[in-house]
Amino acid sequence: MVIDNKVKLIEKLFGLLDTEISAFQSKANLHCISGCGNCCTKPDIEASPLEFLPWVFYLFLNGQAEEMLEKLKQKTTANCQMYLPITLLDTNNGSCSDYKYRGLICRLFGYAASRDKYGELRLATCKIIKENQNENFLQTEEAISKGLYVPIFTDYYMNLSQIDFQLGTTILPINKAIITAIEEVLQYYAYRPFPDGLKNSA
Repeated sequence: MVIDNKVKLIEKLFGLLDTEISAFQSKANLHCISGCGNCCTKPDIEASPLEFLPWVFYLFLNGQAEEMLEKLKQKTTANCQMYLPITLLDTNNGSCSDYKYRGLICRLFGYAASRDKYGELRLATCKIIKENQNENFLQTEEAISKGLYVPIFTDYYMNLSQIDFQLGTTILPINKAIITAIEEVLQYYAYRPFPDGLKNSA
């Protein structure tokens, strides 16, 4: 499957997830604190290269993929390349530099569930939400146990892997996942014409 078709399928999957999360949030009354980027500062976040293919494809179309590849190879911290802290002193507050193109792990965390060893669904969210919105969190956990629909991590990663099994099931530290996605796109188009006859806008 050609890369631009993969991108369309990933974006369609993300669109479905965004709709489901919006519906879940409206019933759960849980929300991220404005300006909080604490979860993005974790150095051990892992992702698949496939979930960043739409962002990398966008960079490629705009002539920025090779520049980003060099930035990532020179990066000395493990924090996600897409994350922009507000200041150098306060790195827990900030935002995604390209929120529209954030990865699947970024979309799921906070508003999706995983199964525990007993097969029960457990909402995977941050300590800040659990502590600051504790009543809503506990009510949501109870509602999930009674059948409230919540997106499930494994279901979405399974759907993602059906688009490209290798790129969708390879789990790497987040910046390495982005590097792999960039290398995949650059290698694919190294000896192929620019996609859909588009002109490079760079």
